[in-house]
Amino acid sequence: MLGYTADEVRAAEAPLLAAGVPLMARAASGLADAVAAELSRLGVPLHEARILLLVGSGDNGGDTLHAGALLAARGADVDYVPLGSRTHRAGESAALAAGATRIDDAPDGSEFRAAVEAADAILDGIVGIGASPGLREPARSAVVVARARVVARAGALPAAFAVDLPSGIHPDTGEAPEPDAVLPADVTVTFGACKTGLLRADPAVVGPIVLVDIGLGLPG
Repeated sequence: MLGYTADEVRAAEAPLLAAGVPLMARAASGLADAVAAELSRLGVPLHEARILLLVGSGDNGGDTLHAGALLAARGADVDYVPLGSRTHRAGESAALAAGATRIDDAPDGSEFRAAVEAADAILDGIVGIGASPGLREPARSAVVVARARVVARAGALPAAFAVDLPSGIHPDTGEAPEPDAVLPADVTVTFGACKTGLLRADPAVVGPIVLVDIGLGLPG
């Protein structure tokens, strides 16, 4: 699999976004399909699945919310936790319209911890290629709680998914300033092109990579 820097991916996206190509919709559809496929492989029917979205304020959060809307429309029980300074408006509207539930509890709160404990899948959609590595609060604390649940699990659930790349690693180098504040992914679902950081990071953090073709035209 070929790797591309964040700047190379942005350059490929720019003319398509300017032309109104629905890159986010394509990414969300691919993400939802990948989550459904992995849960099916683990023996969890989508209509019985409980899915928790950790949502940042940028397009990564938008991708995650739109995917959550698709999963909720297929019967999954979807909760989402806003962890950025704002929430992607269209993504949140789609998620709520599909039946997703917003959780505004703090990462050390009982409602958030209960959602983490109950989840069959946790989607890390906090930051993507547009952010510096490392996480700010409350996202950092939320990841620490989710990480503890994933690391301590007795079986395969909850399955952890990274949206585009695990939040907290550098998209180009794969470096993680705070390894203990990165949610290790069972599957990383990346969009358009594989980021070089995914190929350079610890494989135990990235997991298998699913590349979703959104039409960037970059060889994979």
